[in-house]
Amino acid sequence: MEKRILLQTLKNGLVTTPKSILLMGPRQTGKSTLLGQLEVNFKIDLSDESTYRQHIKDPELIRAQTNALPKASIILVDEVQRIPSILNTIQSLIDSERKLRFLLTGSSARKLKRGHANLLPGRLFRYELFPLTFWELKEKWDLSKALTIGTLPEIYLNDYGPELLTNYIDSYLREEIQAEALIRNIASYARFLDMAAEASGQIINYSKLASDSEIPKETIRRYYEILADTLLVHRLPGFTNIKGSRKAIQKEQFIFFDLGVRNALLRQHRNIFTPTQLGKLFEQWLVTQLIAFNSYHQKNWQIFYYRDDLKQEVDVIVDCGQDLLAIEIKYAEKFHPDFLTGLKAFSKVTKKPVRSILLYRGDSKQVREGIEIWPYQDFLNELT
Repeated sequence: MEKRILLQTLKNGLVTTPKSILLMGPRQTGKSTLLGQLEVNFKIDLSDESTYRQHIKDPELIRAQTNALPKASIILVDEVQRIPSILNTIQSLIDSERKLRFLLTGSSARKLKRGHANLLPGRLFRYELFPLTFWELKEKWDLSKALTIGTLPEIYLNDYGPELLTNYIDSYLREEIQAEALIRNIASYARFLDMAAEASGQIINYSKLASDSEIPKETIRRYYEILADTLLVHRLPGFTNIKGSRKAIQKEQFIFFDLGVRNALLRQHRNIFTPTQLGKLFEQWLVTQLIAFNSYHQKNWQIFYYRDDLKQEVDVIVDCGQDLLAIEIKYAEKFHPDFLTGLKAFSKVTKKPVRSILLYRGDSKQVREGIEIWPYQDFLNELT
């Protein structure tokens, strides 16, 4: 079992605060396994159909079950979005004199919002769990594997991972997400999923996508919102806070939370990719690592991409508050001067102090024209 970065944070929270915990994340990221490593007095698994039906039929069942527990008990409730109304009873139990605390997991903010869920303001800390990261895998880290089948724990750590990916796509993305979103046009949603996977990491032009797919533009926007609410894509806005006469692109990018899921949607998770394809996947993977690091370590960074009207671009802009981190990502093992073009152009238009970094697969750390050049592993290890 890989030690998750969040584990110590959650343990500390239970010891040092009276708060409950809401842990969000897509299916198969390991939420139940992670919370199962904490000391829990009672567990309610709403992903189990029998348990789900019992609580749907009897809304007071959770109160009756917790009445039998000692004071200050900790109760784990898995997949709480399946019965959003149960959170009203949970709030009542938290506010009672019995000092109960809850560990809640969920895979869909959309279901909670649609169910007008009481998100227990002031009573819990919310965290998000991602697939296994570079830092968690340590000696088990394999870049080729991560770019091909992704890093969902069971898929990455077992030989049957590719088969499980196929099942994940069919049973979760195509069926459950579809049912949750109340999608009427199944064919258009299926086309959209393939299109969204292909467009992962690219600037989204809704009008062009609508024309190419014959799906209305507003429907495509709604479908993307579904993927974002179910935590299956990360939204990456364009960075626009620049000076001078240039105009920065404001359109969004969406990046799939796991490259294995993205590849499986396109039936490519058994493929041997070309260097150009691997370069695009490598960029997306590094962005997901920065997003996970920002969340796990509560940095409160804002993460963007940059492109201007002259097509100068930088893969990632991290707004750290007082200054910026501009990161260009290359799959290459050897440095080339052309790699610095976008970083040099961005440094001339930024309003804040900027630290410019090129990440690549080489093994030599360098500085050229004031720009730091890092092997990607060294950079990620330095972050911690």
